[in-house]
Amino acid sequence: MTEAPPAFTPVTLLTGFLGSGKTTLLRRLLADPALADTAVIINEFGEVALDHLLVERLDEDTVLLGSGCVCCTVRGELAATMRDLHSRRERGDVPMFRRLVIESTGLADPFPVLSTLRADPVLRHHFTAAGVVTTVDAVNGLAQLDRYVESMRQAAIADTIALTKTDIADPTASEALLARLQAINPAAPVLRVAERRLPVDALLRAGGNPFRAVAEPDGAAAHAKARAFSIVVDEPLDWSTFGIWLAMLLNRHGNRILRVKGLLALQGEARPVAVHGVQHLVHAPTHLQEWPDADRRSRLVFIVEGIDPDLIRRSFAAFARLGSAAAAALVSA
Repeated sequence: MTEAPPAFTPVTLLTGFLGSGKTTLLRRLLADPALADTAVIINEFGEVALDHLLVERLDEDTVLLGSGCVCCTVRGELAATMRDLHSRRERGDVPMFRRLVIESTGLADPFPVLSTLRADPVLRHHFTAAGVVTTVDAVNGLAQLDRYVESMRQAAIADTIALTKTDIADPTASEALLARLQAINPAAPVLRVAERRLPVDALLRAGGNPFRAVAEPDGAAAHAKARAFSIVVDEPLDWSTFGIWLAMLLNRHGNRILRVKGLLALQGEARPVAVHGVQHLVHAPTHLQEWPDADRRSRLVFIVEGIDPDLIRRSFAAFARLGSAAAAALVSA
């Protein structure tokens, strides 16, 4: 009996700056039996050192890896490649895969990849974003975060950060880098992947962990190009009012709001609702089974670039004073 594909195939984006170890991490992941039912999309096959894993070429753009994974390349648009891969799985032209990993180029802004999943009418009915894993080089990471906006954005958008080359980096520099990453993205766990057994499960579950309560970072965050801040609300929120506010906020300032992630206590709901958005993109809310700790307040964490956090706080406070009908009238006015 042929195994049915998942209703929605989870997609993990693997990103990171040039030379940060994405390919090395990918190679180690694909060697793990847990990823035997994985498809991989990479930008340029010739740049990826997976040759020792190749056992069969299915066609010009697709190979079957020794681990059982399917690996293909982006020759045109990413959306077209994903649609083609989905169709070939449906026809049985490629082995069954139950998850997809996309490795982006070192200079890529992750947002267009994530928006592709929502913007394409075919993809959003077959794929779902599972999380972003960003590799950061412990040797060169500090300098790259200071010099290249792409590096900073890759770190800010991450659900999980994989810290590489800690086995050869200066310990003092590594600690300084960890502090910087915490300031840029306090909600993302940092996994040291060079010094110990690779935590495959943790990497695969990037973005799937319950929201962790995060206190607002100290003054060190203000000196980074990206800064993180939080909003904590004591009273349960009206979902309609909040949804209108968040949609308007990201529509107006999405280019400067790199990430928003929150756990909400809603009026009439016993369970918490997790929300998150990336720039102009808002993902569907998720009802969690239970609260992760004793704190039952709504918590929002923002990672922003070039916008005053007080502007967002004032905007939220103004909408919180409105009812859902007044908020909707304001939008339509």
